[in-house]
Amino acid sequence: MADPTNHNQAGEVAPSTVDKQAPSVAEEHAPSTDSPEATDIPTANAPDPKAANPEDNPNAAKPAAASPKREKPAAAKAADGEKPAAAATGEKPAAAAKAAKKEKAPAVEDKPFVEFIEQDYLPALQKAIAQQGVQDLQVSFTKQKVPITGFESAEECWQIIGSWKETGLRQFNLYFPEEDIQGKKGFSCNEGKKPSTLESFLIDERKITLDLLVYGLVQRLGGQKWLGIN
Repeated sequence: MADPTNHNQAGEVAPSTVDKQAPSVAEEHAPSTDSPEATDIPTANAPDPKAANPEDNPNAAKPAAASPKREKPAAAKAADGEKPAAAATGEKPAAAAKAAKKEKAPAVEDKPFVEFIEQDYLPALQKAIAQQGVQDLQVSFTKQKVPITGFESAEECWQIIGSWKETGLRQFNLYFPEEDIQGKKGFSCNEGKKPSTLESFLIDERKITLDLLVYGLVQRLGGQKWLGIN
């Protein structure tokens, strides 16, 4: 059986093709220099340096860790127009939250009609008229027919009736046909006789308040010359 190994001389082994090519490959990729230099010869153990993913290439350069973001001072935030953390998250300061929970007290004018007249208007009216020099004022609040000729068939309505006898019998009636201080109102007055005229009262005011209702009646009685030195 023939020996597969080629011999060019007796007792010598002929170099293989790989051995013949090795010097030329080394010379091509390894520069002739005394200092060590990296070559582009791929090796089995060194990963491709182009693979930037550290998971694929342990030798790849790792990105520098991001430095923690520094919080701006409150003054700097205000200068930049940034909202405080509480405002950004929708949170309210304790004082604002307390004020928001506190309900606004309803106005006296929002009370039920009868309750407003009896608890607020009558006491305020008596005080205002007394300050004008009337000492024996008698005031009542009742629901009855309008005591004026021509209104006999009309329905009863709430009325404030005031009278005094200091300088003769003087009486006024303030009418609320709609049982609403913001609705229609009427006025009549007489001196010992049945009233003959029903006047509109405070018809030009958009919103009636307690003070306006008191002031309006005092002004009307003053125009009748029933108050003060009249």
